[in-house]
Amino acid sequence: MARRRGRAVLAAIAAVAAITVAGCGRDDFENDPRPAVPAEVTVKISNADVVVSPAELGAGLVNFTIANLTGEAAILTVEGPTVAESGTIPPRGNGSLKAEIESGSYEVSVEGPSGVVPFLLEVGPDRPSGQDDLLLP
Repeated sequence: MARRRGRAVLAAIAAVAAITVAGCGRDDFENDPRPAVPAEVTVKISNADVVVSPAELGAGLVNFTIANLTGEAAILTVEGPTVAESGTIPPRGNGSLKAEIESGSYEVSVEGPSGVVPFLLEVGPDRPSGQDDLLLP
């Protein structure tokens, strides 16, 4: 009977050791760098033109905050290597658009108010990783 208990204890110890070793994982895993911090871009739609600030930025995720200063509903369109379109922005209202854009030249135009001059937006190479920026989500 003592031999049975000894074998059972030995088997239990072996099982715990196997689980512990399996749970340790690999030491050579690679951490992918964090993506770049999204660019914050403001867009003003007036009766005369579309104005984007900043006029140049790096490729990656972009959050467009749009102010429609006209008396008509508008839809903002970003056309270039990537195409994105906002929802309907009410007259004298605000809207937003999130888009993952690539490097290249873009025309930022508006559907709705007539005669509004589009804006030419230049997008450079990918922005650097946000890996070393503190206090980011």
